[in-house]
Amino acid sequence: MTKERVLSGMQSSGKLHLGNLVGALSNWVRLQETYDCYYFIADWHSLTTGYAQPTEIKGSTMDLLVNFLAAGLDPEKCTIFIQSRVLQHAELHLLLSMITPLGWLERVPTYKEKQQELKDRDLSTYGFLGYPLLQTADIIVYRAKYVPVGIDQVPHLEISREIARRFNFLYGEIFPEPEALLTEFPKVVGTDGRKMSKSYDNAIYLSDGPEEVERKIRTMVTDPARVKKTDAGNPDLSPVFQLHKIFSSKEEMERLAVGCRTAEIGCIECKKVLIRNVLRVMEPIWEKREFYLRNPDIVRDIAAKGTEKARTAAEETMQLVRTAMGLD
Repeated sequence: MTKERVLSGMQSSGKLHLGNLVGALSNWVRLQETYDCYYFIADWHSLTTGYAQPTEIKGSTMDLLVNFLAAGLDPEKCTIFIQSRVLQHAELHLLLSMITPLGWLERVPTYKEKQQELKDRDLSTYGFLGYPLLQTADIIVYRAKYVPVGIDQVPHLEISREIARRFNFLYGEIFPEPEALLTEFPKVVGTDGRKMSKSYDNAIYLSDGPEEVERKIRTMVTDPARVKKTDAGNPDLSPVFQLHKIFSSKEEMERLAVGCRTAEIGCIECKKVLIRNVLRVMEPIWEKREFYLRNPDIVRDIAAKGTEKARTAAEETMQLVRTAMGLD
């Protein structure tokens, strides 16, 4: 039986951290066992907000490729490629821009939200406004059935479904409407208790070494009401315990929660357990990262082969599109 196709991507806009690993990469690794998965590095998307620093994208692209492979993506089981090397994305983006009402783009929730968040950048560009169009082209040029998203991201996928529907209405049934592959993405807190993010400077990166990981976890905030070890604490108020929910066993969490509430276990001991468990997850990733960093030609070869495969699949779709629009 032919596997159903899944597509997802990441912007090449900086180093990956534990939040990216838990929230996306680990899920991608699982999906490649069941679906025909296409995973790409969205370097063009990085330009929508980072167009003033394009030189950073190249280094980030290579780092992403290394992390994709180190996290467990297998080029024998999935297709790994670079967006800007498949020009069919840009061609379809242009054609979709001819049929998409301006109001559809202006009402996308993140359009105004990101403008408020990134006030230090001029985002009054078509590239930023047209981000959902390029995202739609990324998905439907492969006629992907599923896009893995969290429940809060489903509205963002709806515009892609609307655009595919409009194209099919105007020119004939070419594109399946992409469906959300609902995935539970656990919230990964950073060292300061907020969501882990590069912009908050609170992230534990996949490129951090063991000493740096230990240092960051040791400096994490805990229950603010627990000043001394003899003070009883509330683990639910501790960002450290939130990470235990992801990286520690049920038995460990129960023991630590009781010890925290009864003041039998101090924050330092609690952090030591977390450090041990995080290092256990990261050590095989570091080992693979080291291998691929020492062998960049292997990484480039994997990306080149994946990109060629993606280009072939995208061109098959574009031939149908050109014929449907009378452009063949």
